[in-house]
Amino acid sequence: MTNSPSFEDKAVLEFFETSTRNILAAEPAAGVKHHVALSVVGADSFPDSGYMRAKAAQEKLIKASGVPYTILRATQFFEFLGPIAGPGAGTVRLPIAPMQPLAADDVAAALADVAMRSPTNGVLEVAGPESLSIAAFVGKALAASGDKRTVVADPQARYYGAALDDLGLKPRNPNPRIGPTRFEEWVSRGAARK
Repeated sequence: MTNSPSFEDKAVLEFFETSTRNILAAEPAAGVKHHVALSVVGADSFPDSGYMRAKAAQEKLIKASGVPYTILRATQFFEFLGPIAGPGAGTVRLPIAPMQPLAADDVAAALADVAMRSPTNGVLEVAGPESLSIAAFVGKALAASGDKRTVVADPQARYYGAALDDLGLKPRNPNPRIGPTRFEEWVSRGAARK
């Protein structure tokens, strides 16, 4: 699992291409038999997003490498719902597109399970058990953390610069793995305040 220290379009692409090439080049000598990568649901569906373009480039390198692999695409994590609103006060305008976020613990469990299985040489997906609009989920997350900002569902709002389709941040595969943790359970564990 790797992630870029910068989300600027050029830097994020350079990070994922360079780090992925370096990892893939080292794998034969290390005897790697299964390359497992964490990616993002819809990585190849949102060309307006530099981050998504970079994840799609990472996936392409992995697929072409010749190393047996499994790519696990996850929906957004509960832990990142608050930051989607960004800093500031007042009103936050967010997309009406749907999302199906999940707990980071559920992503970790899915990754561990994938790593213990045979390579699929394909893409799997994992998502949370509930679907709401991005605006609704972020509003719930802000409220749970004590943030008093108002969230407005705006059909014109973009998600980190990307125009979202009708599936938004939901799985593209008809049979994704579904993480067990519901948002309210995650909040009740105090995770939203961390």
